[in-house]
Amino acid sequence: MAAPGVDASAGRIPVLLLKTRSSPSDAYEELFSSRHNGLHFEPIFVPVLEHKFRDTEMKLVAGLLQRGEMGKGPECTYGGMVFTSQRAVEAFAKLVRETPADAPCRHALAEVPVYSVGPATTRALRAVMQEPSLQIFGEETGNGEALAPFIMQHYGQWYEDRVPKPPLLFLVGEQRRDVIPRTLMSESLPELDRIRVDETVIYGTGVMESFKDDFEQALSATRDRSMRWVVVFSPTGCDSMLQRMGLLDSATGEARSRRAQGLESTLIAAIGPTTRKHLHSFGFEPEVCAEQPSPEGVWNGITRHMAGLEAHGAE
Repeated sequence: MAAPGVDASAGRIPVLLLKTRSSPSDAYEELFSSRHNGLHFEPIFVPVLEHKFRDTEMKLVAGLLQRGEMGKGPECTYGGMVFTSQRAVEAFAKLVRETPADAPCRHALAEVPVYSVGPATTRALRAVMQEPSLQIFGEETGNGEALAPFIMQHYGQWYEDRVPKPPLLFLVGEQRRDVIPRTLMSESLPELDRIRVDETVIYGTGVMESFKDDFEQALSATRDRSMRWVVVFSPTGCDSMLQRMGLLDSATGEARSRRAQGLESTLIAAIGPTTRKHLHSFGFEPEVCAEQPSPEGVWNGITRHMAGLEAHGAE
């Protein structure tokens, strides 16, 4: 359900998801459209960011694939790939679609490990129109800090007969953390254990022009509810959310009290520790930080918090 068409149904708890609805289905929508122990949520999508593929880098990676530089052979430039972003997967999927099905690089792609940071990225990778299918690893790690040592061990075993190990290609956006390349290329590691990681910024990110109006409309449509949630998915989303809710003091750069703004019933959930840390930089504490950056992680955090509120109210 998109923000411009918000249908404020009495008795349901709005969950404003500051993200673009995934297509053809969205796991957040599926979870928050169901009842849970008497709780009935209403998921509302408010897209914050728009992503644009970068032409130069797209052509660079397309050429790399077409020339067969990705594969397990010693003549190949890269022996595997890393993904921590669904947008990067979308860019990769587009390049694969544009590559002939009988091209040799298609078979080579199926012979190398593809590392994914979590469930959402893994789902996107599994949907890539590639035959034979990609070999995907790391879904259970959940974040870059856990994925990096997983790659170190797994990739080391995959190419145990190769010294040094072939480099990894890491497709990223403009805003990303460097924990994976920093860990795998650390000078504290024995030189033969290091794995070179080449980052290619495949897409750029900016705030959608429509976000201000869409978010204000969603807030207005749900202002009379006894409670509502806002789920934020990125540092950029944090900034935009605080500004549009009137919670950011432009003079001090600090967050204002929600009570002072009449927003006591608006609860905030962060997708993970990076987003929560960014909120902390404004002196703002969300009610929930998902233990796993996934639909289930957000769902579990919100429903646990709701159960705690109910238990506290019953005392």
